[in-house]
Amino acid sequence: MAEDRWLIAGLGNPGPQYAGTRHNVGFLCADELAGRMGVSFRRDSSRAMAATGQLAGVPVTLAKPMSFMNISGGPVAALRGFYKLPPARVLVLHDELDLPFGTVRLKLGGGDNGHNGLRSVTAALGTRDYHRVRIGIGRPPGRMDPADYVLRNFSAAERSELDEILVRAADAAEVLMVSGLAAAQNEFHC
Repeated sequence: MAEDRWLIAGLGNPGPQYAGTRHNVGFLCADELAGRMGVSFRRDSSRAMAATGQLAGVPVTLAKPMSFMNISGGPVAALRGFYKLPPARVLVLHDELDLPFGTVRLKLGGGDNGHNGLRSVTAALGTRDYHRVRIGIGRPPGRMDPADYVLRNFSAAERSELDEILVRAADAAEVLMVSGLAAAQNEFHC
């Protein structure tokens, strides 16, 4: 049934030059979830790479919009419309400057906090009332422009921790779908 399905969209930028950047942590978490589901991404008519399957017994469509971060809302809204999902069944995985590196937080709704990908998703969905898994990438050092910082690759030290962080973020998405937001927040906001 469509009402049981979740759409999980990992935000990032397409192309090999962006693959290891902080801004692509949403894509990386979507890849972790696809591995758990045993599915592969394929190009979809919604301008996204998409994969469908089951995660923790729940029907899921995973998506990685291929339209660049700043205009990623269109593909997310197209998939939501195709599956006729309420906004509360949409989960966006994204990088968060205002959380320390490695922190995982969940929320429903709220502002975009200067994140152009979230701004695009909110505009395309026509609401802020969708779930988010926020993956902390920390603030840029010194006076570095945040736009430059998010497009930089992770440091060697950060890369050594990244797999564990992606596992925690994927676990948070699963708990959210199965047990609800409050239970997921209680487990991962410690």
